[in-house]
Amino acid sequence: MGCTICGRELSFNDIGATKKFINRGATTFFCKKCIAKRLDMSEEFMEQKIAFFKQQGCTLFS
Repeated sequence: MGCTICGRELSFNDIGATKKFINRGATTFFCKKCIAKRLDMSEEFMEQKIAFFKQQGCTLFS
């Protein structure tokens, strides 16, 4: 499965990020780079937020 925008191969965390930041019920998914661009945030900030959610026990991220 690839990113809907750029076609990049998706990781488990990409799918989790789409569900967390875009829509919990999403059926199409985006890579972290495209999500960050769409939400006007840096990829670095998104990685920090994903790490935070993982520490909080969010099951959307591995």
